Amino acid sequence: MPNIVVLVKQVPDTYSERRLTEADHTLDRASADAVLDEINERAVEEALRLKEAQGGEVTVLTVGPERAAEAIRKALSMGADKAVHVRDDLLHGADVLQTAAVLAAAVRTLDGVDLVLAGNEATDGRAGAVPAILAELLGLPQLTHAREVVVDGSTVRVTRETDDGVTRLEASLPAVVSVGEKINEPRYPSFKGIMAAKKKPVTTLGVTDLGIETGRVGLGNAASAVVEAAPKPPRQAGTRVTDDGDGGVRAAEYLIAQKLI
Repeated sequence: MPNIVVLVKQVPDTYSERRLTEADHTLDRASADAVLDEINERAVEEALRLKEAQGGEVTVLTVGPERAAEAIRKALSMGADKAVHVRDDLLHGADVLQTAAVLAAAVRTLDGVDLVLAGNEATDGRAGAVPAILAELLGLPQLTHAREVVVDGSTVRVTRETDDGVTRLEASLPAVVSVGEKINEPRYPSFKGIMAAKKKPVTTLGVTDLGIETGRVGLGNAASAVVEAAPKPPRQAGTRVTDDGDGGVRAAEYLIAQKLI
């Protein structure tokens, strides 16, 4: 009966206008609608399926501002049992290394964790590195890009799919597994699940609660930073080619001028 921790993240909706702040070039989260990242929904769904098949408990874990509680509630309404929310203004501008370190510290506060599930990458930062860094910090095996996950006793097996092909991996629990888009189709929260989520426990922690030095986190201590940003230029009008018998030649000349051929 595995006890599963699922990493979730609230991100700007991909259909919203997304931009960086002028002050420090970090993501302007207030300017866009915020949602639970779709790949995280699939990770939660996979955890719930494992729980339904074998029992256990599902805990969702996020690092984010107060607003990220909305993403937690979405995961709880799907069926997760409880949540941990790491919320601290000192984490503003944290990079992937800091985020992974905070997540690792939060995981260590939980007893009997058998499996950590995550999405391969979030749709905002697109670093795709947090699951691997987390596994290294926790000293656990990592099985990434999974499109199928099977837990058999103290063993986890995944079918891993990348651009290079399909690989089958196996490791002893506890382990960190990241999932891809083909893993499943997440369920919609039921009305009963939405109401039940309001009563499920959510533990809120800060940096000092996790034993992390405050001078090691935040934008000023990040290993990378955006030094300059500019809005995307407006779309230019296209070029119309009227075929008067030489349309093919004129189209080819245009493509050559654009260095497309």
